[in-house]
Amino acid sequence: MKAIAVHPGRPNSMHLEEVAEPKVTDVPNGRGVLVRVLRVGVDGTDKEINAAEYGQAPPGDDFLITGHESFGQVVEVGPNVPPSLRPGTFVVATVRRPGTSIYDRVGMQDFTTDDVYFERGINLRHGYLTERYVEDHAWVVPLPPVLREVGVLLEPTTVAEKGINQAYEIQRRLKLWRPERAAVLGSGTIGLLATLLLRLRGLEVVCFSKRPAPYLNSELIEALGATYVSSEQTTLADAAAAHGPLDLIFEATGFSPLVFEAAKALGKNGVLVLASVTGGTRTTEVDADVINQGFVLGNKVMVGTVNASRDDFVRGVDDLVKAEALYPGWLGRLLTTPIAGLDNFEQMLRALTEDTDAIKVYMEVT
Repeated sequence: MKAIAVHPGRPNSMHLEEVAEPKVTDVPNGRGVLVRVLRVGVDGTDKEINAAEYGQAPPGDDFLITGHESFGQVVEVGPNVPPSLRPGTFVVATVRRPGTSIYDRVGMQDFTTDDVYFERGINLRHGYLTERYVEDHAWVVPLPPVLREVGVLLEPTTVAEKGINQAYEIQRRLKLWRPERAAVLGSGTIGLLATLLLRLRGLEVVCFSKRPAPYLNSELIEALGATYVSSEQTTLADAAAAHGPLDLIFEATGFSPLVFEAAKALGKNGVLVLASVTGGTRTTEVDADVINQGFVLGNKVMVGTVNASRDDFVRGVDDLVKAEALYPGWLGRLLTTPIAGLDNFEQMLRALTEDTDAIKVYMEVT
């Protein structure tokens, strides 16, 4: 069976690997689900793993199968798998697996305090860029047939799903928090999906991104009834003054200095959600006193979010179904760049590196 893999620690080592066929009995106690992989979304994480910026192979192997954004169809199940996961069911598997912290032990591994974590396709667990995989049913989420063409977007949707849900969870302290206006920083895949989820919740949304309109991303924002603003034409402060006060800001740009502009632009009782995993050593000057005073006197919150729980995947399924009903065809327009077949991994890497118009690059595995 073929798989796309890297040799962790060796830059540009992506290759085709022959691996053993998985069996439903590989998972003990009759809990196994054997899945035929249909599509796998790829993103900057896969590119960075190929560049040897991070990632480790599972114990006993010198390679790591990449790919963490899965979409497939159940082939076979063990005797103790629930009826929601029958052969033929479309499914997506979650990414992170439990470690040793108290949070991991209660099923909240997305909040782990462990320094070492286990993520399929990223670290110490093989991923989904292969023809078939087997998994414990606890980490497999069923999707209805209506999501057949867009189900590969579920995993990136959960990034926004978790961040927005955490904002609401935090603001339960206010008893009656009813956000009306939000800003999304960045119009890549995560920014677009965050805008979608906020619109589904009835918020007015302004998306603040670099490139001037019109282009596909700005058209997608406006198709949701949101407002697109280019940072080359206005500042975030001016956008907040025109479209605020901002009750929630979701940051998904990967440009860390913008975080501090967002902290200044956030309205009273607001939540700033940080979803970008930034590397490097970038420094910037900030209005520290202004930001500090605004957060203290305005009861504001800044929170980081990473990974997602099974509950976020389940909420994501519900929201994708709603999106297909309210904005038919919108999700499909995000799937800009299909790559046919695992053999074409070099074409996939080129698309991730060179295609600046791509929104979602994905492999058509089957």
